[in-house]
Amino acid sequence: METTGPSRPSPGSETRAPAPQLAAVRPELGASRRPVACAQPRASVLPVEFGRELRDDVLAGDITLSIRLWKRPRVKEGGRYRVGPGEIEVDAIELVPFSAITDEDIRRAGEPDRETLRRRAAHAGPIDEDTLVYRIDFHAVDPR
Repeated sequence: METTGPSRPSPGSETRAPAPQLAAVRPELGASRRPVACAQPRASVLPVEFGRELRDDVLAGDITLSIRLWKRPRVKEGGRYRVGPGEIEVDAIELVPFSAITDEDIRRAGEPDRETLRRRAAHAGPIDEDTLVYRIDFHAVDPR
């Protein structure tokens, strides 16, 4: 018997591993139609950085506010974020001048005074009184 190509098993007799998740390339952009592997899904709870000396107080609920010098917000209201072995949930985020930070904000951020808070938040650049910073209210949550 003469064959013109590789033989194929009859339907139902194949024992292959499942194919990886694939997404087609968009042909209207001039690319080939060959499939490409999809990226892994993003983690549902992204991390937020706190210094090691603050993490326990954040997770215990003693620190409930953070001041961040960001170009754009990296958290959103209602979002949950990983902090070491625990999580926080953001209650509010607002863009304010550093001069609007109150003594109560400084206490809630776990800092002894305004200049210590300014130095901690200034890792991305200098902060003067009119520098816009993100004021983030949050609370610790059970990660389960």
